[in-house]
Amino acid sequence: MYNGFTIRHTSMEDYDRILELYSRARRFMKETGNPTQWSDNWPPVELIKEDIEKGDNLVCEKDGIIHGVFAYFQGLDIDPTYLVIEDGAWLKEGEYGVVHRLAGSGEEKGVAEAALNWSFAQCHHLRVDTHADNKVTQTILEKLGFVRTGIIYVKKDNSPRIAYEKV
Repeated sequence: MYNGFTIRHTSMEDYDRILELYSRARRFMKETGNPTQWSDNWPPVELIKEDIEKGDNLVCEKDGIIHGVFAYFQGLDIDPTYLVIEDGAWLKEGEYGVVHRLAGSGEEKGVAEAALNWSFAQCHHLRVDTHADNKVTQTILEKLGFVRTGIIYVKKDNSPRIAYEKV
């Protein structure tokens, strides 16, 4: 249990709820001053299905209700986006975990903290990135001890993201 949430891998039975969470997250970002991140219906349904099929998609569940979703990956150089970092440097080389596509329902507090703490427990070297306008996520990351390490560029559109790391 993490922050009262059970973290588990998803199945296609969770798909509709996951789509609801991402839709809500896109609205929330716009409402909180982050109008461009995920504005193009990110993440695409094909990627969500691929994450589920590969076992990389997880949910945060409480009392049988899914309140959060995220993708988690772990390995060596697993994210090509992180191969080049500007205006800084990664704190540590070697195998690391990555959290992507984190979204919550807004119905329960602590979803992001649960997902990030679970991910850090899997691999005590975690990297995350977020948009400069995503002040909510930046605040959560800094509260949890992540260090701002530089700027990376998202491969799909070459847009900059603030890189964070926790070791």
